[in-house]
Amino acid sequence: MTFITFILAAGFVAIHLFSRYLPFLDNVPRSRLLSAAGGISVAYVFIHLLPELNKHNEVLDRNIQSGTLKFFENHTYIVAMLGLAVFYGLERMVKISKQKQQEKNHIDRASKGVFWIHITSFFLYNGLIGYLLLHGEQESIKGLIFYFIALAVHFITGDHTLREAHKEIYDRIGRWLLAGAILAGWAIGIMVKVNENIIAVLFALLAGGVILNVMKEELPEERESNFWAFAAGLAAYTFLLLLV
Repeated sequence: MTFITFILAAGFVAIHLFSRYLPFLDNVPRSRLLSAAGGISVAYVFIHLLPELNKHNEVLDRNIQSGTLKFFENHTYIVAMLGLAVFYGLERMVKISKQKQQEKNHIDRASKGVFWIHITSFFLYNGLIGYLLLHGEQESIKGLIFYFIALAVHFITGDHTLREAHKEIYDRIGRWLLAGAILAGWAIGIMVKVNENIIAVLFALLAGGVILNVMKEELPEERESNFWAFAAGLAAYTFLLLLV
């Protein structure tokens, strides 16, 4: 299984490094392929991510003994909500920075300071995804492949948004850092198994970020998504997940 997870981690790396060459990302109306990918990501959130979040909530409830950690008992969903709020705040920060840069300097990208804050957050996000290749809920090769498919299409659209926000600095620095974060998370997973309580809290934060990014990227009104392609992707991936 370790070799399989390495191959999948390498696949995530390849997506970050080469998704810029996909010709259909800028299409308006949105291509059917991207709309179908949106359906896959939404199915992943509701059929896999939320039930897994509930499992992590049960882990915390079972293991928490000290009063200092009692906050997290039955509150994993609040942590997920905080993760969603953090990533929403980051997106607002990027948007405001781009507007200021356009007004003052006539530059169509966020400032370098905002770039580093934004990329650091996604570096941590990707690192946890790489770690969960080894220590997530996927206990079979099929489960790992479905995990890979859902996050691969999520990364493709996410890369496109980061590139739009930060332009050439993302291609020059950002995509390499995000690709490296996947391998770093995977390597940490090989060397260390983090306490399951910590993973439960981190997973909840990740879940909130995934939910926001999926809904923001996969359902963009301005790109005139193809509903039937979206529905087909959602139905097909849901069916496959239920088979597993």
